[in-house]
Amino acid sequence: MWHGSHAFAWWRMLAKNGLAIHPKYYGISLVTTVTTAIHATLRMVQQATSASEAARTPLAQDPLFIIGHWRTGTTLLHELFIEDQRHSYPTTYRCMDPNHFLLTENVFKPNLGFMLPSQRPMDAMATGWEKPQEDEFALAMLGAPSPYWSIAFPNLQPQDTLAYEVEHLPEAERRRWERVFVTFLRECAWAAPPRERRMVLKSPTHTWRIPTLLKLFPRAKFVHIVRDPYVVFPSTVNLWRSLQQTHGMQIPTLEALEENVFGTFTWMHKRLEATRNLVPRGQWAEVRYEDLVANPLGQMERMYQELDLGGFDATKPRIQTYLDQQKGYETNRFKPLPADVEVDITRRWGDVIDRYGYARRGQTVSTS
Repeated sequence: MWHGSHAFAWWRMLAKNGLAIHPKYYGISLVTTVTTAIHATLRMVQQATSASEAARTPLAQDPLFIIGHWRTGTTLLHELFIEDQRHSYPTTYRCMDPNHFLLTENVFKPNLGFMLPSQRPMDAMATGWEKPQEDEFALAMLGAPSPYWSIAFPNLQPQDTLAYEVEHLPEAERRRWERVFVTFLRECAWAAPPRERRMVLKSPTHTWRIPTLLKLFPRAKFVHIVRDPYVVFPSTVNLWRSLQQTHGMQIPTLEALEENVFGTFTWMHKRLEATRNLVPRGQWAEVRYEDLVANPLGQMERMYQELDLGGFDATKPRIQTYLDQQKGYETNRFKPLPADVEVDITRRWGDVIDRYGYARRGQTVSTS
């Protein structure tokens, strides 16, 4: 994954982690060092050409942000919304190689299929350079503060946790984050005409960033998706385990993995409850994953109405075609949770379980 980084981003990550690379990954690190230098050079070339105009061109419409915890169905929701031809999105190529895609995409992308697995390691969903992707990966590759650097060094302290709540970053870092983010979105819009389309973005990390996102995009729209916490927990543990084992520069011990999942989930929902009221009426919608899967067209139509997006009748056949193509796909199945883990989930996440109408499992423990 880190092969797409800017040299500044790569060396920043290595310095912050004291070059604590396991010997097994010395070769990969050397190759990454070379490729990131190439990306930095191509970035300078791009900035000296048409990219400067792209970076100055405002977005025609404020984005639609899909937010929610990892493994709640944000990817499914992203793929449904982008079936609307009035929407655009950051592709996997642009998120994983964000430094110079305006300059090189048409040349490089057709020849880089071998670098992308056919399926995601955590859930076997199909991948592709044109598939939608989390813009958080682009931020990390471009050198903006991002908690995703923790994937590379999983045995050390979590990286850039302040980057969840961007407004709490030091002033210079905050300004850099905002500049990198907005510039990337403008470049993505420039690369995908017609440029008046609304961009649909999906990244769980944005769930913490409602104040900053509204500051940058006052008319932004938000869709929050939730899923049964008893399913989210093992699926999220599997996600981080897969990413750390696939993209880590260390052999992960996984010692604190479950505790990190517990704590991050709690933090995210507390932050969400504290900031969601900042979103103006008509710019917020919410859906449960289970309801979306049971009635995707009905739930999408409802959200279109609540967000005043219009045009659902024209998009409905395209969504139905996408759904027909996904028939046969099976979500991950995990072993039944141990009784003590169910008790912990109920005790620590009980307020969220109750808030969204899920049934508590195991021993009922007060969350007060």
